[in-house]
Amino acid sequence: MSDFIPGATKKSIAKTIGTRLKLQAAQDPTFYLFSPDETTSNKIDEIYQATSRAWGDRLIQKPWDLPSSPDGRIVELLSENVLFSLMIGHLLSNEPAMMTSYESFFPIILSQVVQHLKFLEQSEEVEWRPQYPSVNLLSTSTCWRQDHNGFSHQSPILISALLERPGQHVNCFFPVDATLVDPCFNFLLESKNQVNLVTFNKTNEPVWLSESEAQQNFEQGCSFFDFASNPDSDGHFDYLFVTAGDIATREAVYAIELLKQDLPNLHFGLINISSLTYGKIGTTQNPLSQANFDRLFGQTTPIITNFHGYPNTLVDILSNYTDKRRLIGHGFEEQGSTVTPFVMLTMNRASRLHLALDVAEDLHRSELVTKYQDQLADYQAYALEYGTDHPDLGIDN
Repeated sequence: MSDFIPGATKKSIAKTIGTRLKLQAAQDPTFYLFSPDETTSNKIDEIYQATSRAWGDRLIQKPWDLPSSPDGRIVELLSENVLFSLMIGHLLSNEPAMMTSYESFFPIILSQVVQHLKFLEQSEEVEWRPQYPSVNLLSTSTCWRQDHNGFSHQSPILISALLERPGQHVNCFFPVDATLVDPCFNFLLESKNQVNLVTFNKTNEPVWLSESEAQQNFEQGCSFFDFASNPDSDGHFDYLFVTAGDIATREAVYAIELLKQDLPNLHFGLINISSLTYGKIGTTQNPLSQANFDRLFGQTTPIITNFHGYPNTLVDILSNYTDKRRLIGHGFEEQGSTVTPFVMLTMNRASRLHLALDVAEDLHRSELVTKYQDQLADYQAYALEYGTDHPDLGIDN
Protein backbone atom coordinates (compact mmCIF):
# COMPACT_ATOMS: atom_id res chain seq x y z
CA MET A 1 0.00 0.00 0.00
CA SER A 2 1.32 3.45 -0.95
CA ASP A 3 2.18 5.92 1.81
CA PHE A 4 1.41 8.87 -0.49
CA ILE A 5 -0.99 11.44 1.00
CA PRO A 6 -2.36 14.08 -1.43
CA GLY A 7 -1.34 17.59 -0.43
CA ALA A 8 0.81 16.48 2.52
CA THR A 9 4.02 17.85 0.99
CA LYS A 10 4.90 20.91 -1.07
CA LYS A 11 7.41 21.23 -3.91
CA SER A 12 8.32 23.83 -6.49
CA ILE A 13 7.40 22.85 -10.05
CA ALA A 14 10.04 25.30 -11.32
CA LYS A 15 12.82 23.72 -9.26
CA THR A 16 11.74 20.26 -10.41
CA ILE A 17 11.96 21.43 -14.02
CA GLY A 18 15.40 22.86 -13.20
CA THR A 19 16.49 19.37 -12.18
CA ARG A 20 15.29 17.91 -15.48
CA LEU A 21 17.04 20.68 -17.40
CA LYS A 22 20.28 19.86 -15.58
CA LEU A 23 19.98 16.17 -16.43
CA GLN A 24 19.19 16.91 -20.07
CA ALA A 25 22.10 19.33 -20.43
CA ALA A 26 24.42 16.75 -18.88
CA GLN A 27 23.23 13.94 -21.16
CA ASP A 28 22.99 15.86 -24.44
CA PRO A 29 25.87 18.18 -25.44
CA THR A 30 23.69 19.73 -28.17
CA PHE A 31 20.92 20.88 -25.77
CA TYR A 32 20.61 24.64 -25.23
CA LEU A 33 18.51 26.79 -22.91
CA PHE A 34 17.60 30.31 -24.04
CA SER A 35 16.70 32.69 -21.22
CA PRO A 36 16.28 36.49 -21.06
CA ASP A 37 18.44 36.85 -17.95
CA GLU A 38 15.93 34.93 -15.84
CA THR A 39 17.38 31.46 -15.23
CA THR A 40 18.05 32.15 -11.56
CA SER A 41 14.97 34.25 -10.81
CA ASN A 42 12.77 31.58 -12.41
CA LYS A 43 14.30 29.01 -10.02
CA ILE A 44 15.52 26.67 -12.77
CA ASP A 45 19.15 27.47 -11.99
CA GLU A 46 20.08 23.87 -11.15
CA ILE A 47 21.03 23.63 -14.84
CA TYR A 48 24.19 25.59 -13.95
CA GLN A 49 25.50 22.35 -12.44
CA ALA A 50 25.64 20.85 -15.95
CA THR A 51 26.63 23.82 -18.14
CA SER A 52 27.35 27.53 -17.90
CA ARG A 53 26.21 30.75 -19.51
CA ALA A 54 27.49 31.33 -23.04
CA TRP A 55 29.92 34.24 -23.24
CA GLY A 56 32.78 35.04 -25.59
CA ASP A 57 36.43 34.62 -24.68
CA ARG A 58 36.78 38.35 -23.92
CA LEU A 59 34.57 38.04 -20.86
CA ILE A 60 35.91 39.81 -17.79
CA GLN A 61 34.64 37.68 -14.92
CA LYS A 62 33.41 39.50 -11.82
CA PRO A 63 33.16 37.85 -8.38
CA TRP A 64 29.36 38.05 -8.46
CA ASP A 65 28.96 36.61 -11.96
CA LEU A 66 27.33 33.25 -12.58
CA PRO A 67 29.42 30.54 -14.30
CA SER A 68 30.18 31.65 -17.87
CA SER A 69 32.35 30.31 -20.70
CA PRO A 70 32.65 30.40 -24.51
CA ASP A 71 31.22 26.87 -24.73
CA GLY A 72 28.36 27.41 -22.27
CA ARG A 73 24.88 26.33 -23.41
CA ILE A 74 22.69 28.76 -21.42
CA VAL A 75 22.19 31.75 -23.68
CA GLU A 76 21.13 34.74 -21.57
CA LEU A 77 20.29 37.98 -23.32
CA LEU A 78 17.66 40.53 -22.38
CA SER A 79 15.81 40.31 -25.69
CA GLU A 80 13.10 37.70 -26.10
CA ASN A 81 12.97 38.33 -29.86
CA VAL A 82 16.66 37.68 -30.42
CA LEU A 83 16.62 34.60 -28.19
CA PHE A 84 13.63 33.09 -30.00
CA SER A 85 15.37 33.63 -33.36
CA LEU A 86 18.54 31.96 -32.08
CA MET A 87 16.51 29.04 -30.73
CA ILE A 88 14.71 28.53 -34.06
CA GLY A 89 18.07 28.37 -35.84
CA HIS A 90 19.21 25.75 -33.35
CA LEU A 91 16.01 23.70 -33.77
CA LEU A 92 16.21 23.83 -37.57
CA SER A 93 19.69 22.33 -37.21
CA ASN A 94 17.81 19.36 -35.70
CA GLU A 95 19.19 19.98 -32.23
CA PRO A 96 16.97 20.37 -29.12
CA ALA A 97 16.48 23.54 -27.11
CA MET A 98 14.04 25.24 -24.75
CA MET A 99 13.28 28.84 -23.91
CA THR A 100 12.08 30.27 -20.60
CA SER A 101 10.64 33.65 -19.69
CA TYR A 102 8.38 35.49 -17.33
CA GLU A 103 4.79 34.76 -18.40
CA SER A 104 3.96 38.45 -18.87
CA PHE A 105 6.84 39.01 -21.32
CA PHE A 106 6.50 35.89 -23.46
CA PRO A 107 3.83 37.59 -25.65
CA ILE A 108 6.67 39.74 -27.05
CA ILE A 109 7.51 36.80 -29.35
CA LEU A 110 3.93 36.04 -30.43
CA SER A 111 4.34 37.20 -34.04
CA GLN A 112 7.49 35.06 -34.33
CA VAL A 113 5.68 32.04 -32.92
CA VAL A 114 2.85 32.51 -35.41
CA GLN A 115 5.31 32.74 -38.29
CA HIS A 116 6.99 29.53 -37.13
CA LEU A 117 3.60 27.80 -37.00
CA LYS A 118 2.97 28.90 -40.59
CA PHE A 119 6.39 27.53 -41.54
CA LEU A 120 5.59 24.17 -39.92
CA GLU A 121 2.28 23.92 -41.75
CA GLN A 122 3.92 24.65 -45.10
CA SER A 123 7.00 22.49 -44.50
CA GLU A 124 4.87 19.42 -43.86
CA GLU A 125 3.70 19.65 -47.46
CA VAL A 126 7.29 19.29 -48.72
CA GLU A 127 8.53 15.70 -48.83
CA TRP A 128 12.20 16.39 -48.24
CA ARG A 129 11.62 18.51 -45.14
CA PRO A 130 12.41 16.54 -41.95
CA GLN A 131 10.48 16.87 -38.72
CA TYR A 132 12.17 19.29 -36.35
CA PRO A 133 12.41 19.34 -32.55
CA SER A 134 9.48 21.28 -31.17
CA VAL A 135 9.50 24.81 -29.83
CA ASN A 136 9.26 24.33 -26.07
CA LEU A 137 8.40 27.45 -24.06
CA LEU A 138 8.70 27.32 -20.26
CA SER A 139 6.47 30.09 -18.89
CA THR A 140 6.79 30.91 -15.20
CA SER A 141 6.78 33.84 -12.75
CA THR A 142 3.09 33.93 -13.59
CA CYS A 143 0.32 36.45 -13.03
CA TRP A 144 -0.82 34.77 -9.80
CA ARG A 145 2.54 35.13 -8.06
CA GLN A 146 3.86 38.41 -9.44
CA ASP A 147 2.19 40.17 -6.53
CA HIS A 148 5.49 41.90 -5.65
CA ASN A 149 6.15 43.25 -9.16
CA GLY A 150 2.61 44.44 -9.79
CA PHE A 151 0.21 44.78 -12.69
CA SER A 152 2.88 45.16 -15.40
CA HIS A 153 4.07 41.62 -14.66
CA GLN A 154 0.63 39.99 -14.67
CA SER A 155 -0.57 38.70 -18.05
CA PRO A 156 -1.46 35.17 -19.26
CA ILE A 157 -2.48 36.39 -22.74
CA LEU A 158 -0.10 34.11 -24.67
CA ILE A 159 -2.16 31.09 -23.58
CA SER A 160 -5.34 32.48 -25.14
CA ALA A 161 -3.55 33.67 -28.26
CA LEU A 162 -2.11 30.22 -28.96
CA LEU A 163 -5.24 28.24 -28.09
CA GLU A 164 -7.46 30.41 -30.29
CA ARG A 165 -5.35 29.85 -33.41
CA PRO A 166 -6.78 27.04 -35.59
CA GLY A 167 -4.33 24.28 -36.36
CA GLN A 168 -2.73 21.05 -35.22
CA HIS A 169 0.59 22.28 -33.87
CA VAL A 170 -0.08 23.88 -30.45
CA ASN A 171 -0.18 22.27 -27.02
CA CYS A 172 -0.57 24.17 -23.75
CA PHE A 173 0.39 22.32 -20.58
CA PHE A 174 -0.54 23.16 -16.99
CA PRO A 175 1.29 20.76 -14.64
CA VAL A 176 -0.70 20.81 -11.43
CA ASP A 177 2.20 19.75 -9.25
CA ALA A 178 5.84 18.67 -9.33
CA THR A 179 4.89 15.04 -10.07
CA LEU A 180 3.52 16.08 -13.49
CA VAL A 181 6.94 17.42 -14.50
CA ASP A 182 8.44 14.10 -15.61
CA PRO A 183 5.69 13.00 -18.06
CA CYS A 184 5.41 16.56 -19.37
CA PHE A 185 9.17 17.01 -19.82
CA ASN A 186 9.45 13.63 -21.55
CA PHE A 187 6.78 14.71 -24.00
CA LEU A 188 8.61 17.95 -24.75
CA LEU A 189 11.84 16.12 -25.56
CA GLU A 190 10.13 13.61 -27.84
CA SER A 191 7.83 16.11 -29.54
CA LYS A 192 8.34 17.12 -33.19
CA ASN A 193 6.90 19.98 -35.26
CA GLN A 194 4.89 21.46 -32.39
CA VAL A 195 4.80 24.60 -30.28
CA ASN A 196 4.49 23.55 -26.64
CA LEU A 197 3.77 26.12 -23.94
CA VAL A 198 4.24 24.95 -20.33
CA THR A 199 2.84 27.29 -17.65
CA PHE A 200 3.78 26.83 -14.00
CA ASN A 201 4.59 28.73 -10.83
CA LYS A 202 7.89 28.72 -9.00
CA THR A 203 6.53 28.75 -5.45
CA ASN A 204 6.16 25.67 -3.27
CA GLU A 205 2.72 24.20 -3.94
CA PRO A 206 0.98 21.01 -2.72
CA VAL A 207 1.80 17.70 -4.39
CA TRP A 208 -1.59 16.19 -5.17
CA LEU A 209 -0.79 13.17 -7.35
CA SER A 210 1.27 10.02 -7.06
CA GLU A 211 3.55 9.11 -9.98
CA SER A 212 1.02 6.69 -11.48
CA GLU A 213 -1.84 9.18 -11.08
CA ALA A 214 0.26 11.91 -12.69
CA GLN A 215 1.05 9.67 -15.65
CA GLN A 216 -2.63 8.88 -16.16
CA ASN A 217 -3.57 12.55 -15.85
CA PHE A 218 -1.00 13.55 -18.46
CA GLU A 219 -1.79 10.78 -20.94
CA GLN A 220 -5.52 11.49 -20.82
CA GLY A 221 -5.19 15.27 -20.57
CA CYS A 222 -7.31 15.31 -17.41
CA SER A 223 -8.39 13.16 -14.50
CA PHE A 224 -10.53 13.13 -11.39
CA PHE A 225 -8.99 14.11 -8.09
CA ASP A 226 -10.52 11.21 -6.19
CA PHE A 227 -9.23 12.41 -2.83
CA ALA A 228 -11.21 15.66 -3.18
CA SER A 229 -14.38 14.17 -4.72
CA ASN A 230 -17.33 12.55 -2.94
CA PRO A 231 -19.74 11.06 -5.50
CA ASP A 232 -23.06 9.56 -4.47
CA SER A 233 -23.68 5.82 -4.55
CA ASP A 234 -24.31 5.99 -8.31
CA GLY A 235 -21.13 7.93 -9.00
CA HIS A 236 -22.95 11.22 -9.63
CA PHE A 237 -22.23 14.75 -8.42
CA ASP A 238 -24.31 17.80 -7.60
CA TYR A 239 -21.52 20.14 -8.72
CA LEU A 240 -18.36 19.55 -10.71
CA PHE A 241 -15.26 21.73 -10.38
CA VAL A 242 -12.93 21.76 -13.40
CA THR A 243 -9.50 23.35 -13.18
CA ALA A 244 -6.32 23.94 -15.19
CA GLY A 245 -3.30 25.42 -13.44
CA ASP A 246 -1.50 24.75 -10.17
CA ILE A 247 -2.88 27.66 -8.12
CA ALA A 248 -6.34 27.48 -9.70
CA THR A 249 -6.53 23.82 -8.69
CA ARG A 250 -5.32 24.45 -5.16
CA GLU A 251 -8.13 26.94 -4.66
CA ALA A 252 -10.73 24.47 -5.96
CA VAL A 253 -9.49 21.76 -3.58
CA TYR A 254 -9.94 24.11 -0.64
CA ALA A 255 -13.32 25.31 -1.94
CA ILE A 256 -14.59 21.75 -1.93
CA GLU A 257 -13.31 21.27 1.62
CA LEU A 258 -15.36 24.30 2.71
CA LEU A 259 -18.46 23.09 0.91
CA LYS A 260 -18.25 19.57 2.32
CA GLN A 261 -18.28 21.06 5.82
CA ASP A 262 -21.18 23.42 5.16
CA LEU A 263 -23.21 21.19 2.80
CA PRO A 264 -22.52 17.62 3.97
CA ASN A 265 -25.44 16.14 2.04
CA LEU A 266 -24.20 17.33 -1.34
CA HIS A 267 -21.67 15.69 -3.65
CA PHE A 268 -18.77 17.50 -5.30
CA GLY A 269 -16.29 16.36 -7.93
CA LEU A 270 -12.98 17.80 -9.07
CA ILE A 271 -11.42 17.24 -12.50
CA ASN A 272 -7.98 18.66 -13.21
CA ILE A 273 -6.95 19.39 -16.80
CA SER A 274 -3.23 19.18 -17.59
CA SER A 275 -3.26 19.95 -21.33
CA LEU A 276 -5.26 21.89 -23.88
CA THR A 277 -5.04 22.25 -27.64
CA TYR A 278 -7.14 24.07 -30.22
CA GLY A 279 -10.77 23.45 -29.26
CA LYS A 280 -9.98 20.34 -27.23
CA ILE A 281 -8.77 18.94 -23.92
CA GLY A 282 -5.53 16.98 -24.37
CA THR A 283 -2.87 17.31 -27.05
CA THR A 284 -2.86 17.46 -30.84
CA GLN A 285 -1.76 13.81 -30.80
CA ASN A 286 -4.32 12.66 -28.24
CA PRO A 287 -7.35 14.96 -27.87
CA LEU A 288 -10.10 13.92 -25.46
CA SER A 289 -12.97 12.34 -27.38
CA GLN A 290 -16.61 13.30 -26.92
CA ALA A 291 -17.36 9.85 -25.48
CA ASN A 292 -14.63 10.16 -22.87
CA PHE A 293 -15.72 13.69 -22.04
CA ASP A 294 -19.28 12.51 -21.39
CA ARG A 295 -17.98 9.63 -19.27
CA LEU A 296 -15.91 11.96 -17.07
CA PHE A 297 -17.90 15.19 -17.05
CA GLY A 298 -21.43 13.86 -17.49
CA GLN A 299 -24.01 15.77 -19.49
CA THR A 300 -26.04 17.81 -17.01
CA THR A 301 -24.07 18.44 -13.80
CA PRO A 302 -23.28 22.15 -13.27
CA ILE A 303 -19.60 22.87 -13.91
CA ILE A 304 -17.60 25.58 -12.11
CA THR A 305 -14.25 26.21 -13.80
CA ASN A 306 -11.12 27.83 -12.40
CA PHE A 307 -8.46 28.52 -15.02
CA HIS A 308 -4.93 29.83 -14.85
CA GLY A 309 -5.62 32.25 -17.71
CA TYR A 310 -8.66 34.16 -18.93
CA PRO A 311 -11.92 32.42 -17.89
CA ASN A 312 -13.48 32.29 -21.36
CA THR A 313 -10.50 30.46 -22.83
CA LEU A 314 -11.35 27.31 -20.90
CA VAL A 315 -15.12 27.87 -21.02
CA ASP A 316 -15.04 28.09 -24.82
CA ILE A 317 -13.08 24.85 -25.13
CA LEU A 318 -15.46 23.02 -22.78
CA SER A 319 -18.44 24.37 -24.70
CA ASN A 320 -17.21 22.43 -27.72
CA TYR A 321 -18.09 19.32 -25.73
CA THR A 322 -21.18 20.37 -23.77
CA ASP A 323 -23.95 22.94 -23.30
CA LYS A 324 -22.37 26.26 -22.35
CA ARG A 325 -25.22 26.95 -19.94
CA ARG A 326 -23.69 24.33 -17.61
CA LEU A 327 -20.53 26.40 -17.23
CA ILE A 328 -19.51 29.13 -14.80
CA GLY A 329 -16.02 30.48 -15.51
CA HIS A 330 -13.33 31.83 -13.19
CA GLY A 331 -9.75 32.87 -13.89
CA PHE A 332 -7.61 35.91 -14.49
CA GLU A 333 -9.87 38.88 -15.18
CA GLU A 334 -7.11 41.41 -15.89
CA GLN A 335 -7.16 42.74 -12.34
CA GLY A 336 -3.81 43.18 -10.62
CA SER A 337 -1.61 45.23 -8.36
CA THR A 338 1.17 44.93 -5.80
CA VAL A 339 -0.81 42.87 -3.30
CA THR A 340 -0.65 39.55 -1.47
CA PRO A 341 -1.21 36.27 -3.36
CA PHE A 342 -4.68 35.68 -1.90
CA VAL A 343 -5.78 39.25 -2.56
CA MET A 344 -4.71 38.73 -6.19
CA LEU A 345 -7.12 35.79 -6.28
CA THR A 346 -9.93 37.78 -4.73
CA MET A 347 -9.43 40.68 -7.15
CA ASN A 348 -10.00 38.23 -10.01
CA ARG A 349 -12.81 36.25 -8.30
CA ALA A 350 -10.71 33.08 -8.48
CA SER A 351 -10.29 32.34 -4.77
CA ARG A 352 -11.67 29.31 -2.93
CA LEU A 353 -14.34 31.51 -1.39
CA HIS A 354 -15.52 32.82 -4.76
CA LEU A 355 -15.86 29.23 -6.01
CA ALA A 356 -17.83 28.30 -2.90
CA LEU A 357 -20.01 31.38 -3.36
CA ASP A 358 -21.15 30.09 -6.75
CA VAL A 359 -22.66 27.04 -5.06
CA ALA A 360 -24.15 28.99 -2.15
CA GLU A 361 -25.77 31.51 -4.51
CA ASP A 362 -27.07 28.79 -6.83
CA LEU A 363 -28.72 27.07 -3.86
CA HIS A 364 -30.05 30.39 -2.48
CA ARG A 365 -28.32 29.72 0.83
CA SER A 366 -28.13 33.31 2.04
CA GLU A 367 -26.49 32.38 5.34
CA LEU A 368 -23.56 30.77 3.46
CA VAL A 369 -23.31 33.69 1.07
CA THR A 370 -22.98 36.01 4.05
CA LYS A 371 -20.47 33.70 5.73
CA TYR A 372 -18.18 33.48 2.69
CA GLN A 373 -18.41 37.21 1.99
CA ASP A 374 -17.50 37.97 5.60
CA GLN A 375 -14.52 35.61 5.40
CA LEU A 376 -13.36 37.35 2.23
CA ALA A 377 -13.56 40.72 3.96
CA ASP A 378 -11.65 39.41 6.99
CA TYR A 379 -8.82 37.93 4.87
CA GLN A 380 -8.54 41.13 2.82
CA ALA A 381 -8.43 43.26 5.98
CA TYR A 382 -5.70 41.03 7.46
CA ALA A 383 -3.59 41.37 4.29
CA LEU A 384 -4.00 45.13 4.31
CA GLU A 385 -2.92 45.40 7.94
CA TYR A 386 -0.03 42.93 7.97
CA GLY A 387 1.13 42.87 4.34
CA THR A 388 0.88 39.09 4.18
CA ASP A 389 -1.89 36.52 3.88
CA HIS A 390 -3.54 34.95 6.92
CA PRO A 391 -1.75 31.74 8.00
CA ASP A 392 -5.03 29.79 7.83
CA LEU A 393 -4.97 30.11 4.03
CA GLY A 394 -1.87 27.91 3.76
CA ILE A 395 -0.23 30.12 1.11
CA ASP A 396 3.54 30.61 1.02
CA ASN A 397 4.04 34.38 0.86
